[in-house]
Amino acid sequence: MHTADHPVLAGHRILILGSPGSGKSTLAVKLHQRTGIPLIHLDNLWWLPDRTHITREEFDRRLADILTGEQWIIDGDYSRTYEVRMQACDTVIFLDYDEDVCLAGITERIGKPRADMPWTENTQDPELLEEVKKYRQNQRPRIIELSQKYPHKHWIFFHARAQAEEWLLSL
Repeated sequence: MHTADHPVLAGHRILILGSPGSGKSTLAVKLHQRTGIPLIHLDNLWWLPDRTHITREEFDRRLADILTGEQWIIDGDYSRTYEVRMQACDTVIFLDYDEDVCLAGITERIGKPRADMPWTENTQDPELLEEVKKYRQNQRPRIIELSQKYPHKHWIFFHARAQAEEWLLSL
């Protein structure tokens, strides 16, 4: 297990986890650009352009197909699928940022087209803001628990955006 002090990239099956607004997709795109490893945004897998989504069964089928690949970067929290993704990956990057950083991230992306979503958000989504506010209480403990359950995976924890940026530049 590695922390952000001197993390290295080990492997080609990479999960990027973190609260909404933490910058998972931004980091994933930059990592993809630096490594050439194929990138999958789970939001694009789940959501359709009309703001409806595929069924859980279809999502699980598509995800299972992706997980059989030899190389991938998967960006998205989707806690229901933590376990299956954890079993398939070799590296987990966890953006363990404060609530304020993530709330600012949500605000900053309003009105901006994003590669990870099939539409542009033009207003704040109250449900998403609530998810950010509850993330450290609801989701973070599960990720920490998974880091203990899967200690043989290569874990990289970032606690500030600057750490992640510095790490990317070191690759």
